Amino acid sequence: MQFTHISVMLNECIDNLNINPNGIYIDGTLGGGGHSLQILSKLNKGKLIAFDKDKTAINFCQQKLEKYLDKVVFINDDFKNFKQHLDELKIQKVDGILLDLGVSSYQIDTASRGFSYIHDAPLDMRMNQDQQKTAFDVVNYYSEEKLTDIFSRYGEEPYSKRIAHQIIFARKQKPISTTLQLAEIIKRSVPPQQQGHPAKRVFQAIRIEVNAELDELEDCIKEMARSLNKDGRMCVLTFHSLEDKITKQAFAELCADCICDKKIPVCICHHKKEAVLVNKKPITATNEELNLNPRAHSAKLRVLQKI
Repeated sequence: MQFTHISVMLNECIDNLNINPNGIYIDGTLGGGGHSLQILSKLNKGKLIAFDKDKTAINFCQQKLEKYLDKVVFINDDFKNFKQHLDELKIQKVDGILLDLGVSSYQIDTASRGFSYIHDAPLDMRMNQDQQKTAFDVVNYYSEEKLTDIFSRYGEEPYSKRIAHQIIFARKQKPISTTLQLAEIIKRSVPPQQQGHPAKRVFQAIRIEVNAELDELEDCIKEMARSLNKDGRMCVLTFHSLEDKITKQAFAELCADCICDKKIPVCICHHKKEAVLVNKKPITATNEELNLNPRAHSAKLRVLQKI
């Protein structure tokens, strides 16, 4: 099995985790194991807890990280359920957390997974192959209003209403069952594109909906940060503006002494800052990395440290 994935901003992520060789770390999105491998290589008596919803990633990394099996715990689940698993492992606090919120290159490039608008495949897009809801269900059973909302909210697609209307019209003739069928409907629904593929934003929106990627993400980021030991660090790597906005908002609240509405003249929340920003502006990929890995173009890395 080939599980090809180039870890984005690998050095920046590892350097900013400021790894303690005897600490406990979480990799919330194991993927191809690039980040996890580097974390494990720096551990002595430490431990890594690695999450992934995709069993394929877990199976691959159990082989890739074979040298470090005494230091790693693999968990086939969404990182949003981290608290339950830490409790089961009798771990109260950790020393560092890395969340890479991108979709792995393996998932995109494996045509049968249905993430790509370039390759023809069944409409799937599930990161967790055991879950019921697929992209087929979203495209064929959601109402026009709900499709419009998803395309607009998760894809920031300016022609959301027109695309949704055309999907409804097309599926009345026959079910929309493949990625290229859907991509063609989208292409016919919008003016000719000057840059990028016309289906990119809609496919992103459907993928986010299928996998509930943004559901409770802000609360989870805050809860994870609160599980850090003093001076522990959290690195969040995002790949589109929605993820970055949620991360920025969560970090801002954790790093603020007051979260009252600005219209209130006196603080009544009594909130105390729990962390500080390590980098006030997000870190982006170097030109050298961008030349080697085009998928790093939209990536932003935000880092905070628990106080």
